[in-house]
Amino acid sequence: MHEDILLILGLLLVVMMLVMLAQRIKIAYPIFLVLAGLGISFIPGVPILQLDPEIIFLIFLPPLLYEAAWYTSWNDFWKWKRTIGLMAFGLVFLTSIVVAFASQALIPGFTLAMGFLLGGIVSPPDAIAATTVLKGLKVPKRTIAMLEGESLINDASSLIVFRFALAAVMTGMFSMEEATGQFFLVAGMGIVIGIVGAHIIYFIHRFLPTTPSIDAALTVMTPYILFLSAEHFHYSGVMAVVSGGLFMSFRSHEIFKTGMTRINMTSVWSTLVFVMNALVFILIGLELPDIINGLGENTVMEGIEYGLIISLIVIVVRLLWIYPVAHIPRWLSKKVRKDPSPGWKNPLIIGWAGMRGVVSLATALSIPVMMNEQEQFPMRNLIILITFVVIFVTLVFQGLTLPLIIKLTNIGEIDDILPSHEQQAKIQIRLDNLALERVNEKYEPLLRENSLVENFRDNLDNDVALQQGYLSSLEMCTNRRNDVSDYNNMMLDIFALQRKELFKMKREKFFSEDEIRKVESHLDLNELKITGNKHL
Repeated sequence: MHEDILLILGLLLVVMMLVMLAQRIKIAYPIFLVLAGLGISFIPGVPILQLDPEIIFLIFLPPLLYEAAWYTSWNDFWKWKRTIGLMAFGLVFLTSIVVAFASQALIPGFTLAMGFLLGGIVSPPDAIAATTVLKGLKVPKRTIAMLEGESLINDASSLIVFRFALAAVMTGMFSMEEATGQFFLVAGMGIVIGIVGAHIIYFIHRFLPTTPSIDAALTVMTPYILFLSAEHFHYSGVMAVVSGGLFMSFRSHEIFKTGMTRINMTSVWSTLVFVMNALVFILIGLELPDIINGLGENTVMEGIEYGLIISLIVIVVRLLWIYPVAHIPRWLSKKVRKDPSPGWKNPLIIGWAGMRGVVSLATALSIPVMMNEQEQFPMRNLIILITFVVIFVTLVFQGLTLPLIIKLTNIGEIDDILPSHEQQAKIQIRLDNLALERVNEKYEPLLRENSLVENFRDNLDNDVALQQGYLSSLEMCTNRRNDVSDYNNMMLDIFALQRKELFKMKREKFFSEDEIRKVESHLDLNELKITGNKHL
């Protein structure tokens, strides 16, 4: 046990080193992680870590789905619901069907139920992989919103396909009519349980005397509570987590009232999700030798060949599906035509961003080892190997070429959206004016008696003037993107210099360390205004 724990910690350290290297050479870290998982399998003497597949599914899926739901913009999700739905449901089902029939015809002894099982595993693209690759690139907001919305729902739809296909393989029976009815029942009741459970958690956050630490701990517990509650009644735990996460995210401003709570929660989740992503790839690396040894009649080269063909299928199906989804509704509806046309560039980027990742890995590993006490699950190791090849091909090949495609297409913003820095300035002006109105209306007597209140009012006036001057300067800039970038780089350089000065103050021991930390936190918040919440 101690050796296994030491091995995991050592491998995590290696993965973190790879992430730092990926950041230095500006390559998305999931690509390095999947390469690390592959490399681990070739290290001589690395012990094989045996884990219960059900435990893998339970540990990793709920928080990853919940985090995806939490950071999904409900407004953007609802605005592009038609396209997101067609990709998250239509594309997942189409991919599962094509993969099912193709794998049945391709792989000797592969049944149609096993084909749907494989299709359910490899059909959902990974949100973390796509957004990490796209981070820092010039991509329309619409593209990001659609990819994030798709990845949120397609996890749920693909896992439901996986669940029914797994039952069909285990029992040997499958009825399309019964499965369709069960699909809507399982998904619908999962949503109901998710909303009910989220309301209970909401009341705990809202009306009980929680602390920032308790709030953060509750958010970590919530996806597991929702998932297990739904699964206990044999409904979709995935839909429960997704619906509950969307509800809690939408009401978060009511339950997390302090900045410390939100900052603490963001830090906890950033670390948790990063570690879980790293662990999933480590686990597949540790189990890969055992998977290869258990291939039976199939050779490794056959598994790789099957994986390459399935990879080509999922890439082509996605590209063939995305263009009709983007343009046919515009031909049929005047309302849809009111939005700017996506052209050919945006569908190309969305189509090429269909990289598979941690959800597919965790789902594949959750396939039970045994059908019953005497019979092993047929071709389990081959399915996992094919999944690994699909992830490797889509993540590495598409992930490395996606920035090049974006550069060659030179795509710009499609919709009429203000740049982030302008939106922040306008938001701050509105908040400052609201504060000024409240001070002048409710606290006018204090302006004459309390110098602190008067100083606060003067600071608000100065801040409004500063933000308005900033917006005026933007209008005068001839090259706005470069000017804003130069300004932000200057501010980040100043913040770094100020942090060094704070360190000197700490060594001088003239100021209290508590007060220095408060100033440092203020610097962190100012830096966050420029860098945004760029968590791994």
